Amino acid sequence: MSTAVVLLNWNGRHWLERFLPEVVVNTAAHAEIWVVDNASTDDSRDWTQRHFPEVRWLQNTENAGYSGGYNWALAHIPSEIVVLMNTDVLPRPGWLEPLEQALDKNDQLGAVQPKILDQAHPDRFEYAGAAGGFMDRLGYAFCRGRMFDTLEMDSGQFDVPGPVFWASGACIALKRRAYLEIGGLEPHFFAHFEEIDLCWRLHRAGYEVAYCGESVVEHVGGGTLGQLNPHKTYLNFRNNLLCLSRNLPLAQLLWLIPVRLVLDGLAACQLWVSKGFAHFWAVVRAHRGYYASLSKVAQFRRSDPYPRSWPSTGLFPGSVLWHYYLLGHKHFDRLNWNPNKPSLGPRR
Repeated sequence: MSTAVVLLNWNGRHWLERFLPEVVVNTAAHAEIWVVDNASTDDSRDWTQRHFPEVRWLQNTENAGYSGGYNWALAHIPSEIVVLMNTDVLPRPGWLEPLEQALDKNDQLGAVQPKILDQAHPDRFEYAGAAGGFMDRLGYAFCRGRMFDTLEMDSGQFDVPGPVFWASGACIALKRRAYLEIGGLEPHFFAHFEEIDLCWRLHRAGYEVAYCGESVVEHVGGGTLGQLNPHKTYLNFRNNLLCLSRNLPLAQLLWLIPVRLVLDGLAACQLWVSKGFAHFWAVVRAHRGYYASLSKVAQFRRSDPYPRSWPSTGLFPGSVLWHYYLLGHKHFDRLNWNPNKPSLGPRR
């Protein structure tokens, strides 16, 4: 299979200068490396073409965000395997081949992610993906190696590959045909939670999503929107509700969405105390944004051909909120759960 490593850039010359040399050196020679630019106003293009003329450049005329930018790019890049990689990711030597092999040997595998470590502390997992993503029955996303804001040290405890609910958008390898078949990333999300929605739709279309611990990258995190940016809070809360509403049967949404709205309100109060009023107001705006987007959700549900359901793997049957905040279970193994076993039986 042909492979393209695709980096989406927006005014990120400093990230390209810092990490593109490592991407070029540590990526197998048979793979093409592309930088897709979201209408940057800095000198990203001049710097890249001056120092790495072998890297291919694709220029967009607008900032279409993570979702729209990659959708536009993958319509132009014909490789069979595409790796979507943030510009603030440092891949370690030999990182690409295990991902390619996983996709090549399993026809049903649509997406796979590497182990993602914190670039500043490479012995610790990184927030955005860690060792593969999961979700609980209330729709809260979490990772092996990262429960809410608690990051675990990497001691090889999660090196074994296996199925996951979702793979991180910081570095995700996909079969391009599967990506295009399900319609790619949802542009309305713009950024955040879009890869979870993508992976959920892959599951619903009959594909699998996996984690491969043999492949290792390091991620800075927050390269575009930092952890303290209220707009990041807005996107996370709004897009979480949208993701649930796009993928679950109506009967489940009728009880889940009201519960989540109440829990979001409690979270907003906690954010006001810990991060300031701007984050509280971001949650309020997120709910408004969710209501304003319901017509788009309805339109999607009418056109989407795949049955709505939880995936048969990767769904934690309990509540991570209960385990984390009330029982004090801060690490993944305290859940006493084997994600490799099907949680719901048949998809339908």
